[in-house]
Amino acid sequence: MTNAEKLKAKLKEKNMSIEDISKAIEIDKSTFYRKLASDGMTFTIGEVDKISKVLNLSVQDINSIFFSNFVA
Repeated sequence: MTNAEKLKAKLKEKNMSIEDISKAIEIDKSTFYRKLASDGMTFTIGEVDKISKVLNLSVQDINSIFFSNFVA
């Protein structure tokens, strides 16, 4: 499962759409889609923080979704 798929699964679990989360973290929906298309690798730390708070993500979820490509 890709990082983008993991994030989409969390959105679905919380009954949120891309539009809902983009409004909640105060970025344009098209920008969110572009960042998602890069498998979540271009979200800023601030955006990751906001997303994690809105979706109530655990540290494990955050690492799995946003930082899994950085783990050696």
